[in-house]
Amino acid sequence: MITTPLFPYFQPIVGAANGAIVGYEALARQRDSQGNIKSAGELFCHPDISDHTLIELDRHVRRLALQKFKELPGDTYLTINISAAWIDYVDDFNALPTLAMLEEFAIDKSRIVIEITESQGDLEKLVEAVAMYRKQGLKIAIDDFGAGFSQLERVMAIQPDIIKLDMQLFQNAARGGTASDVVHLLSRLAKRTGCRIVCEGVETNEDFLFGLSCGAQYMQGYLFSPAMADFQDPKRYHPQIAELRDIFLDQALMKEEYKKLFVWRIRELIYYLKEVVKNDFLLTDLATDSFKNSGLLHFYICDDRGNQISPNFNFSNGEWIADTKQLGFNWAWRPHFYEVVGFEINNRIVTSERYRDFSTDMLCKTFALRLDETRVLLVDVMADWL
Repeated sequence: MITTPLFPYFQPIVGAANGAIVGYEALARQRDSQGNIKSAGELFCHPDISDHTLIELDRHVRRLALQKFKELPGDTYLTINISAAWIDYVDDFNALPTLAMLEEFAIDKSRIVIEITESQGDLEKLVEAVAMYRKQGLKIAIDDFGAGFSQLERVMAIQPDIIKLDMQLFQNAARGGTASDVVHLLSRLAKRTGCRIVCEGVETNEDFLFGLSCGAQYMQGYLFSPAMADFQDPKRYHPQIAELRDIFLDQALMKEEYKKLFVWRIRELIYYLKEVVKNDFLLTDLATDSFKNSGLLHFYICDDRGNQISPNFNFSNGEWIADTKQLGFNWAWRPHFYEVVGFEINNRIVTSERYRDFSTDMLCKTFALRLDETRVLLVDVMADWL
């Protein structure tokens, strides 16, 4: 079954801030019958090869990778993949094979990242192994984050230093839609837990720019380089990354300028609504032309305990329509509501986080403003540019 020896190739990981190669991931390779180099991934998934054989092959590739990495000067790090399932076969966590190799080659352990792959494996044993790696100064990464719930459980259990976003999820997210919302949520989770984020599968400029928008510090993928036999000049991709950062900044500044104009217009409309609706009013009293193409979806009024005391006044197709279905609903539990209620009477508008509206499936934000001592005006707006 295994007709050719395995050997390591190295895919660079680049830093968004300094534009340099900050690390490499060691990946197993082999030659096919025509002598072409290909990934050994299929081999490690073959059902007819025992785990013990695969573990020995993996350790062989790992040894060759560390032996070559020893020659690389500087503070560049090396990521080594270790299957969580294979840790089950370790009898003595005081004698982990990778640690023995690092001692043998006298490699600075702080330059090594253990990347935990796959979702199988005994979590308690994994936590024990991770504790030993950390005790020796190694860092821990979790691969394919976002691929399943078990990864969330694993994050909570081992508190990784690095989280690598699932490649398929990341590439789907770069095209927008719900996947984009999920990746932004996962990246916020990573940042709150103090993790560095690595985006894998970065193949296009758009992928890179999306990674920056998620706050990813590091990128890895064919946009820069496939895995190669040799290490590269650390500054090889510096001009390319600098140009991409400039594109991102120009795009971000343009969006911010549009956002400022959008928010200014929405605020003016909200203050207009306040003046009209603070006393008894008819829908025919409300302007229509000013609200066209404004992004405003509807508004409603609550008492100071959060109870909705008016219909939803929806703006659609150039006219106002009253919808009474949510009369009596209570919104006191929403942060933007209790924040605005906490203010004395003033003209300060409180804005919610972005959310996807259940009834319309639109990405929205809610703006809240006190009408008087007992009432609050709430306005829902499309949030594509907010």
